[in-house]
Amino acid sequence: MSLVDTSVLRGRRSFLHVLGDEGFRLFFPLSALYAAVWPFLWVVIHGYELPAVGAIPPSIWHVHEMIIGAFGAALLGFLTTAIPEWTDTPRLRGKALYALAAIWGVARICGLVGAEGVFWIGAITDIVWTGFLAAYVLRVSLDKKNSRLTGFILWLAGLWLCETATRYAFATGNVEHAQLFTHLSGFIFLGLLGLALARITVPVTNDILDPSGETSPFRPHPGRLNLAPGVMTILIAAELSGLSSAVTGFVFIAAGAAFLDRVAEAFVGRAFFRAEIAVLAGSSALAGIGLIAIGCARLGLPVMETTGLHIALMGGLGLGVIAVFCIAGLRHTGQPLAFSVATKITIALIVIAIAIRTLPEFGIASGLVGHHHAVAAIFWAGGFLLWLRVYWPAFADPATLNQHDC
Repeated sequence: MSLVDTSVLRGRRSFLHVLGDEGFRLFFPLSALYAAVWPFLWVVIHGYELPAVGAIPPSIWHVHEMIIGAFGAALLGFLTTAIPEWTDTPRLRGKALYALAAIWGVARICGLVGAEGVFWIGAITDIVWTGFLAAYVLRVSLDKKNSRLTGFILWLAGLWLCETATRYAFATGNVEHAQLFTHLSGFIFLGLLGLALARITVPVTNDILDPSGETSPFRPHPGRLNLAPGVMTILIAAELSGLSSAVTGFVFIAAGAAFLDRVAEAFVGRAFFRAEIAVLAGSSALAGIGLIAIGCARLGLPVMETTGLHIALMGGLGLGVIAVFCIAGLRHTGQPLAFSVATKITIALIVIAIAIRTLPEFGIASGLVGHHHAVAAIFWAGGFLLWLRVYWPAFADPATLNQHDC
């Protein structure tokens, strides 16, 4: 082998070493890429169809791939990074992370075109990684005797069961169950979002209020800390119980109010308007508004339930994911917690995409109807790709290894 070849090989090994050093470096870029590509392909390129789709409608594949595909990679990156830090345990790295990425990626190849011909390959791989993630957090909790991870374990176990049920419904062509369990997966992610925000908001807010770290002026009410995930548990139980639309409608409104309560708690004076705090509050706000919209639709108000789903899942989860990407991308690469102009533009593009996707269905900017899906997909893709462009240099830089600021 020539000296040039050897140099190139060493460079590749160094690059792979950096990306495989911690979960967020590998999975956040994968999540951003898939979040950008999937809606654009589905809406703009394929025209709401999928080349290899069968009995399950493309719209259900769309929800599944955004939740389990795009947001699933974000969850993998978040937990494989956060759990070791919260528990002071060795983190997954190197081959273990690349194996997880490969398992997640195989299912995404199938999902890109709705390939039911290789359905079981995608089904097994998604069931494997969701099950692994629950087992991983359970093992760490037992080893460290850490009961504070119980909420995450229960939600992750629920996600694994829900994904298993979803894939069985896909396999049997049961459209009703496929839609139910796909939506439940989204609600489980909202429960996980509530837990994650409870963990993230406190250090971020205190960092903004006192960058010196000498004091902790923001201390949330402990009784309200997990209110939103708690009510989401009741919501999921109500959905599974087959209660009437009226009953579940009120439960959805209650769950939405619990998320809006997190927004009220975020008011800490002028610092609330700092992008680093506002984006977290915005995630809770959109999750809450979306859930309330679903509740109103079930109570007979002139609101489409799908609009509420997009506000809650695309809005609440989407903004929450980009918030975690931006905050973790700074804190875990040794940079101060202060969003750049490009980062703020990234967040603005995501918010604009959410607005374009949902507002025309409320009669606002109705001139966009018929085109708003495609326009929203373009802004959405632009937001995630801009984030990747801004943060990729730090993620791939060996100098940023072990630069945590937690």
